[in-house]
Amino acid sequence: MLEAQVIALLVQNLERLDESVKEEAEGVHNTLAIVENLAEFKVDMCIDATEQGLMQWILKRIKAKMPFDANKLYCSEILSILLQRHDENRQALGAIEGIDVLLQQLAYFKRNDPSNSEEHEMMENLFDCLCSSLMFAANRERFLKGEGLQLMNLMLREKKMSRNGALKVLDHAMCNAEGADNCNKFVDILGLRSIFPLFMKTPKKNWKKGLSVEQHEEHVCSIIASMLKNCKGTQRQRLLNKFTENDHEKVDRLMELHFKYLDKVHVIDLQIEKEKSKLEDDEIEVTMEEEFYLRRLEGGLFTLQLIDYIMVDICCSGPASIKQRVLQILNLRGGSIKTIRNVMREYAGNMGDANDTALREAEQQRLLQFVDRF
Repeated sequence: MLEAQVIALLVQNLERLDESVKEEAEGVHNTLAIVENLAEFKVDMCIDATEQGLMQWILKRIKAKMPFDANKLYCSEILSILLQRHDENRQALGAIEGIDVLLQQLAYFKRNDPSNSEEHEMMENLFDCLCSSLMFAANRERFLKGEGLQLMNLMLREKKMSRNGALKVLDHAMCNAEGADNCNKFVDILGLRSIFPLFMKTPKKNWKKGLSVEQHEEHVCSIIASMLKNCKGTQRQRLLNKFTENDHEKVDRLMELHFKYLDKVHVIDLQIEKEKSKLEDDEIEVTMEEEFYLRRLEGGLFTLQLIDYIMVDICCSGPASIKQRVLQILNLRGGSIKTIRNVMREYAGNMGDANDTALREAEQQRLLQFVDRF
């Protein structure tokens, strides 16, 4: 069945249907249901589907000037599935101007909240599509040229429901070495004025599907850590200056977050130690250790690593007053430099891009130099 280009036939069928006729609109919905079932049944079908024109049709339908309906929502779901696991599809989306389509559709939510839960779900799907597409490096440049940073920055300032999605997108756009241009541009467009208020005060979760406090803090800390890794020259200086403003209030906040997440990790570590004590040494396999590490990451270690990375970087690169404030708070709260160094050494041991050894080693060296000077 698949060999006979079933998707191509379904796409031809979609092209013929007129959605202003109720029965034909239902036909579109049923066709999309077949596609979704096929995608679950045969994962590789997602790549075949794109080659056979499905993504092109979906983008055309998403940007069609029609009132929001169930079919538009369904299209956003299918697009999200196509982009989830396949670099080929992320590449294809970029090649057919799909990043621009996503940005144009999301621009409506800059100043307007979704009018119902279905429209809210579609908005979230479009943000997910954008996040997935940014995992393909070349799309970061398309996002930059399409003024994606400016749109996300405005969303952070407007305080609408789209703010959470914008935060996730910025995190994806700015992380790793491929995010360098986006990091520098974000500082240029005065993005620091949008991100630091969110760092200083995490907004309360005010609707069911919003980010949790922990997810919000993770994204914000990840964006700041990415900028510290990627920004050069005046942009980096402007970022470092933020930490001395208003009597080092941002250093105080950073330390508050450090202790919060250190406590969370401590709780998980105690649970893991308890489980380990019931096992014999030879029963603890490598896969089990990896599982324990993943549990610790999910339980707060990942955010703690980001917080402590920011801390050692600003202490080594910024004015001496930053490190003085960090040490003062550590002394006050009975914290220790040794704990922070240990967190960073573990981070260095597990960090980096598995596909790029040279890049990983350079990152590890840079981090360990900070740790030695801290």
